[in-house]
Amino acid sequence: MKSLDIAEVVRQSGVPASTLRFYEEKGLIVSIGRRGLRRLFDQGVLERLALIALGRASGFSLDEIAVMFAPNGELHIDRQMLASKAEDLDRTIKTLCAMRDGLRHAAVCPAPSHLECPTFRRILKAAASGAIGTKKKAVR
Repeated sequence: MKSLDIAEVVRQSGVPASTLRFYEEKGLIVSIGRRGLRRLFDQGVLERLALIALGRASGFSLDEIAVMFAPNGELHIDRQMLASKAEDLDRTIKTLCAMRDGLRHAAVCPAPSHLECPTFRRILKAAASGAIGTKKKAVR
């Protein structure tokens, strides 16, 4: 199999060299040697980078992605972890939809003041309770 130097991996993947070096430090990718000062990679690194990009786009951390690769380099995806992430995304989507709908309502609400609007007051109450937004509920 043909090896690719770091510049070729950058060109084909669009991933900056600094990110490739960082991923190598984290153990997400492995160089197979050097040509002069340039790292060399197996062509399989392109697929691995695509998997990393997919994981990041899905909201996985680099540490979560790292456990998806077995020590021998093979892919080992925990299906329960995927299901859990899908549930997290469902909750985020629900929250974002509620915020979107609230903003749309506030934009066209006929009430003289937003504070006089019952719908806007419910949105404020939900935000104050942590039901929407980034505020975390207290652990008891």
